[in-house]
Amino acid sequence: MSEPVAHRTVVFDESPRVHHLLDRENVLGPVMLAPLLVYLVALVGVPLVLVFVYAFSDASTGSPTYSFVGLSTFQRTIADETFRTALRNTIVFTILSQVVVIVLATILGFVMTANFRGKWIVRFLVLLPWTTPIALSALAWLWMLDSLFSPFNWILGQLHVVAEGTPVAWLGENTLAVGSVVALQAWRTMPLAAVILMAGLTSIPPELNEQAAIDGAGFWRRLFDITFPLLTPIMMVAILFGIVATFTDMAAVYILTHGGPGDATQVLASWSFYTGIESGSLADGAAIGVFMFPVLLGVCLLMLRRARRAEVL
Repeated sequence: MSEPVAHRTVVFDESPRVHHLLDRENVLGPVMLAPLLVYLVALVGVPLVLVFVYAFSDASTGSPTYSFVGLSTFQRTIADETFRTALRNTIVFTILSQVVVIVLATILGFVMTANFRGKWIVRFLVLLPWTTPIALSALAWLWMLDSLFSPFNWILGQLHVVAEGTPVAWLGENTLAVGSVVALQAWRTMPLAAVILMAGLTSIPPELNEQAAIDGAGFWRRLFDITFPLLTPIMMVAILFGIVATFTDMAAVYILTHGGPGDATQVLASWSFYTGIESGSLADGAAIGVFMFPVLLGVCLLMLRRARRAEVL
């Protein structure tokens, strides 16, 4: 016969144990946030401080030293005709592109929330422009808008809108160049706005529309009395993202038109780059960039305040 196995009683020490340092919430939180804070300080905070420092100085790429000159750099910037043109173009391009974006993104939002076969393909195609780097997108548009090899010219020729074989200088005429830049900006910011609005549409309780339909409200009545009021806060966020992305972008103008023809498509971001980097005047380039800060800050505060009011209503 086998001998009985002796059972041993294990006694756990119920006394307070010393927890690992990272198990503490007051330590784990800062450790997890540290990489983000380092990123923000190194790539956002430090350059922002340097921009303001250079804007009040006479810094240039040809001299390792600089001295503070007060507001003279801003006075010289405001007196520059090209700067005023770039400021006007930046505002006009932003407004035009975002009007196009919000209309098309709303339509796409309804399409992507509808139930039909192949919906995931549509969502993939809508998101594709947003996943493509702006430099690659601008290069693709640069080829499509080429005066000799543009597919748009071929399509217009086949439709007999223009004489076949007649080149259209999409980037060589002021109006067409402006339209091309606005179209590129709208094309690249529309996917994000569409996804944001799609999320907003899916968050609206379907019972509201169902009850309104039972009460006799048609599609347009439900759209303007239920959907749009509930979608307004989300729409403000989508517009805000689009404004910031368009207002601060220089890649589209730099690759497509270089600010031309003349200064017809020059914007603040591109003019700041040309002045501060290519021309070597860091002070003037920084002063041009500083002008974007209060405008964007005011727009952000206005849009967020409008979104908060819409939520309250």
